[in-house]
Amino acid sequence: MRTAEIRRTTGETDIYVSIDLDGSGKADIDTGIGFFDHMLDAFARHGFFDLTVRVKGDLMVDTHHTVEDTGIVLGQAIAQAAGDKKGIRRYGSFALPMDETLILCSLDLCGRAYFAEDIHFTAERIGAFETETMREFFLALASNAAMNLHLVMLRGGNNHHIAEASFKAFAKALDMAVSYDERVDGVLSTKGSL
Repeated sequence: MRTAEIRRTTGETDIYVSIDLDGSGKADIDTGIGFFDHMLDAFARHGFFDLTVRVKGDLMVDTHHTVEDTGIVLGQAIAQAAGDKKGIRRYGSFALPMDETLILCSLDLCGRAYFAEDIHFTAERIGAFETETMREFFLALASNAAMNLHLVMLRGGNNHHIAEASFKAFAKALDMAVSYDERVDGVLSTKGSL
């Protein structure tokens, strides 16, 4: 079973995440930030991951620590659940349209962390969610999952659509990357390890 449970407690946040990479898209999310809950629910549903996220953060300060630290823990959980990565496709890429918006996500579960993005928001907030924290979330996730992750906005307009299409594109690309391919013998690498 490709599952993981991670708890991380600091002076700023207390976070619990569980994930099943072979789930059906069931989500139980409570971060204290409504729009962020919506994004994580979309990630679970469209990636077919069973996901539980419980966060108590210092929201009296702002949303930064809550969002970034959730990225840290979710990244750790993805890495643990993916395990030795034997038999998986390793790479995933998906261009996701959402009305006027088109987001491309490409990733590699290579064991080396890298994050690049070209996403542009025209609003500082969507609900209580500070849009600049989306970059911090994905940077923390990519670093802790040891994945190469690229997010590019090919076209965009509505800020809600830009954020939601980004989370959904990531979900679809990750689902592709962790899926099994019977042609893969061991890990998909000329080095023999990831």
